[in-house]
Amino acid sequence: MQLHEFNNKFKSNKTVKTRVGRGGKRGTTSGRGQKGQKSRSGHKIRPAQRDLINRLPKLRGFANKPSSTDVTAVTLSKLQSAFKKFAAGTHVVLVNKQALREAGILAKTYRGNVKILSNGEIKIPLTIQGLKVSAEAKVKIEKAGGKVE
Repeated sequence: MQLHEFNNKFKSNKTVKTRVGRGGKRGTTSGRGQKGQKSRSGHKIRPAQRDLINRLPKLRGFANKPSSTDVTAVTLSKLQSAFKKFAAGTHVVLVNKQALREAGILAKTYRGNVKILSNGEIKIPLTIQGLKVSAEAKVKIEKAGGKVE
């Protein structure tokens, strides 16, 4: 047996991984090039999906806007003054959101709900359509010859 044939049974089985970027014969950069993400320690290359997502335009604003919960109260006295030109006539006046906008009670761009309250008196026969009406106002409207749909 010669020395080169000698087998050490206590020899380590671990393979040593070469550590890059820590000086040595290759100088300061140690084969990693200069600057940039790949030359840094612990670098992670971003997934391509994230770059694709970032290229998509971001939509501004709040997409899931809740429907308006605003309720505008309209009194019977306002209706009486707004539709008094129909008082002499015998035909029934239709009152809905569009009619209230045209009469100037609601703003042209108003999108909320409307409720008719019983403050004041009404003498014109009105047909209320698509609006909320209080119980007392309903009684007064029907007494004047109108109806609530």
